[in-house]
Amino acid sequence: MISHPPQLCEKEPRDIERDEPRGDRAHFLQVFLSQRSQMEALVNRRVGCRATAADLVQDLFLRFWRRPLVQVEELNTYLLRCAGNIAIDHLRSEGTRARASEGLMAQPSDSLGSEPQAALEAGNDLRHVEAALRALPERTRQIFLLNRIHGRKYAEIAKAMGLSQSAVEKHMMRALEACKASLRELEPRMPGKAP
Repeated sequence: MISHPPQLCEKEPRDIERDEPRGDRAHFLQVFLSQRSQMEALVNRRVGCRATAADLVQDLFLRFWRRPLVQVEELNTYLLRCAGNIAIDHLRSEGTRARASEGLMAQPSDSLGSEPQAALEAGNDLRHVEAALRALPERTRQIFLLNRIHGRKYAEIAKAMGLSQSAVEKHMMRALEACKASLRELEPRMPGKAP
């Protein structure tokens, strides 16, 4: 949920057992449990959801429990401040997520009516490109498909087919030119283009 957990100490987790007396853990647990309801209320006021608040406070507990304890004057105050910060982090991440999803879903209103037309044109373009590829020599078509569909590099294709990399590049240039030419044939018929 939270992208950047607070850095509480430089020690590794395996050093916790050796360096921390068991009393520090017990004291932390006691204070955390006594402050839990206040932390959840604080987070709930900020995020507006009890379940989310409970989850965030639980995440906060796990962060502290997994890391070495920090020596602070007032653990109660420190925990409340951390709870407030975790709520702010959550709201920031939710805002970022919401903006990203709005951006993905936002479409100009004029494009909605032209979607079927655009789909028809794309299908027509694809049929022309496929016809152009079928008209290519078998080896050129095979090299094109290995590169563009199967993601093979020119060197891999050259080795597999017993050709030089230069020959593979020339076959690819022929295939790409055939695809471009097939699309250029369609341009005069496209709306908004001069014949």
